[in-house]
Amino acid sequence: MTLEVPHPVRSDARDNRARILEAARTVFGEEGLGAPMRAVARQAGVGPATLYRHFPAKRDLLAETFAEQRRACRTAVRDALADPDPWHGFRTLIERICELHAHSRGFADAFMTAFPEAMDFAADREQTVRAVAELALRAQGTGRLRPDFVVDDLVLVLMAHRGLQDTPREARAAASRRYAAYVIEAFHAAPAAEATPLPPAPRLSA
Repeated sequence: MTLEVPHPVRSDARDNRARILEAARTVFGEEGLGAPMRAVARQAGVGPATLYRHFPAKRDLLAETFAEQRRACRTAVRDALADPDPWHGFRTLIERICELHAHSRGFADAFMTAFPEAMDFAADREQTVRAVAELALRAQGTGRLRPDFVVDDLVLVLMAHRGLQDTPREARAAASRRYAAYVIEAFHAAPAAEATPLPPAPRLSA
């Protein structure tokens, strides 16, 4: 019997794939999921045929482009659920999700919406929502999370957080941290005397 030896991937093909993924992170990160594939090809300096040879469909490209963020999101959920302090786990999860969303409009879009080309992200979103619901029950049991909190509150918060994508890129991460701090304080059931200090405000105006 003759065994077929797989052909090694040519170095130029590997380079093209790497350039495409780097371009996709830039294009989708700044413009969101509505950015066309041709914009990615143009940013990568390759032709459309080369792009589609590596990624036949947009959803294939999105899955690879945001693979690292998806892993980070799953890790954040796992760490939060394992935290022996439910309130700390709850607030840390909010901070980490906001941080992930702040760095990429495309990832925020994929996570928050039922975008046809981002169907693979639905499982991540559902896992996070279930984790928040479980953490909320635990944190409410300690008396540190306000008793009227519901999971839809976090969904609303993340929808509003997407508006930070319109802030200057250099100020976006700092704005996101301050936003998360305000949100956590709003969810806190403790007296105002125990309020957590807010991070420094970013400069948003010229």
